[in-house]
Amino acid sequence: MTISRTKKLAGFAAAAGIALVLAGCGSAPEDTSSTDNAGSDVVEGFKPCLVSDAGGWNDKSFNQSAKEGLDSALDELGVEGLELESTSENDYAPNMETAVSEGCTLIISVGFNLSAATVESANANPDVNYAIIDDYADTDFDGTTDAPNIKPLVFNTAEAAYLGGYAAAAWSAQDGVNKVGTFGGMQIPSVAVFMDGFQLGVEKFNEDKGGAVEVFGWDIETQEGSFTGGFDANDTAKQTAQGVLDQGVDVILPVGGPIYQSAAAAIADSGTSTVMLGVDSDLAVADDSVADITLVSIMKAIDVAVHDTVVSASTGDFDVAPYIGTLENEGVKLSSFHDFESQLPEGLLDELATLQEQIISGDITVESPNSP
Repeated sequence: MTISRTKKLAGFAAAAGIALVLAGCGSAPEDTSSTDNAGSDVVEGFKPCLVSDAGGWNDKSFNQSAKEGLDSALDELGVEGLELESTSENDYAPNMETAVSEGCTLIISVGFNLSAATVESANANPDVNYAIIDDYADTDFDGTTDAPNIKPLVFNTAEAAYLGGYAAAAWSAQDGVNKVGTFGGMQIPSVAVFMDGFQLGVEKFNEDKGGAVEVFGWDIETQEGSFTGGFDANDTAKQTAQGVLDQGVDVILPVGGPIYQSAAAAIADSGTSTVMLGVDSDLAVADDSVADITLVSIMKAIDVAVHDTVVSASTGDFDVAPYIGTLENEGVKLSSFHDFESQLPEGLLDELATLQEQIISGDITVESPNSP
């Protein structure tokens, strides 16, 4: 299947929007079932399954969101599914094998890191349907998905991150700091796309307001920045966060699931009033322990994409055409500012609403080399 993209780099180096303005080998497999009778339209033997990335189901981010999407679909359809949690990269291929051996008819893998294992399993089992989150399953980077039975579930997160960057710049300018930063886990497109959009949003703020807010930790032109090399909340992630904080930023965007925990720890140690942005899920809701420092979250509706893919496949209507989440289809969006709303610069929510409308209409094009 040929993939249509805006651009693609070789070498892949629950809020409803802006509130008031915008409308096995890992852990033991979890066998999820419902006592309800399956819907009459569900094909016989349909069994959807999910394989996590190493972050696990409780990452407060993309794995958890994917699990919530599958759980919702299983409840709705009244069918049995299987959820296989990976604790390291060594679990990916064995968990895929377990899913096949357990009779899964739709296998959804969570994230870029599972691409090779997904492709291998899909090619070995052409009668099984597959979907992968945040990747095109294009392991040789030739612009095509490497198996005809894989559906990519990808997100143009740069659009929502653009709004997040604009908001971060407004917050920092209000305080007179004029410095914001970001860092990522692995340097892959699904991470860098957040950072691209974030920087572009800051630049838009500077253009509109005559501001001079600087971005530390990422350069969209060179595609170079600060990365931890993984998605674990560990000393490396904390040191990487501290390196960005040392630049004097008062807003930081950690991109990569659990590494937000390391950013929060570094902020606490710094004794500053720095705030951070969440990614994937509404972090202030997903983890209330960091709600007091989470300004806003750049969300992607992984749960909705998984739910809809499962429900569609349950009737035998499985379409391998890529799903691309955008602001227009609400596949990506900005969360509420929650308790920070009363502290925002006057008029910011209206400005963000206008920017969103301009992106949806095409008046503003968010150009990220990492967009799907």
